[in-house]
Amino acid sequence: MSPEPAPTTARVPRTTGRWSEYTQLSRQIKQAGLLDRRRGWYLARIGLNLALLAGGWVAFAMLGASWWQLLIAVYLAVVFTQLAFIGHDAGHRQLFRSRRANDQVGLIHANLLVGVSFEWWVAKHNRHHTNPNHQDLDPDISITALAFTTDQATAKQGLVRLIGRHQAWLFFPLLLLEAAHLHLASTKAILRGSGRANTVEGLLLVAHVAGYVTALALVLSPLQALVFVVVHQGLFGLYLGCSFAPRQKGMPTLSDADQLDFLRRQVLTSRNVAGSRLVDWGWAG
Repeated sequence: MSPEPAPTTARVPRTTGRWSEYTQLSRQIKQAGLLDRRRGWYLARIGLNLALLAGGWVAFAMLGASWWQLLIAVYLAVVFTQLAFIGHDAGHRQLFRSRRANDQVGLIHANLLVGVSFEWWVAKHNRHHTNPNHQDLDPDISITALAFTTDQATAKQGLVRLIGRHQAWLFFPLLLLEAAHLHLASTKAILRGSGRANTVEGLLLVAHVAGYVTALALVLSPLQALVFVVVHQGLFGLYLGCSFAPRQKGMPTLSDADQLDFLRRQVLTSRNVAGSRLVDWGWAG
């Protein structure tokens, strides 16, 4: 491990122009060591997650055709979300310097272990971070069933408009469908794509589905398997949504009329969530 950097004591120079403000802040953050990679921490977390995943499936096999398997479904929903958090950080290139190493970890965690297309998700997530909470450019607030601005609400018609009118009460029930949405969108993205990378993603996704379905078919009755999938995937989506939504839900939304620089776009549209070590673990920091 590299020695901890000395705390930054130098004053940030007075600058002119908003780009200079961002440059100076970025330099200060890097000098403080806040962007140093923690390879050992990530390797330990990956190892723990894989052990928890293996333990869950071993318990699933040993328990057999029992309705107590629904407890395993709840447990695996938590483990799947923790695996997805590693895929998220790999998509941000946080784990290793090498893009290839980050991509390999991301593909294994997202496609093979969780069943979500890594490349599709990274592309969508990058668009979100480039223009967070922008009503036209952020895919995370361009959701058919929800409205984040008055313009979005008035543009909806029929059942979708009714859902939007009561979305405060329906938000959490709708999150139960988030995992199904991710699986479906991933499948569509892979079927539309081409090339070697897309083939690898497709094969990993097929391997995930084949292993998942085979395990359910060998151990559970058809009804038990169906209920297991509903509980597992529903809670997986709920946990994912509850971990990501608080960061920007309820914060200001932007449009083309808002001429903000990069720094202010990032800061003004997001919030910090402070808490205990348990909160940091549950929400991946």
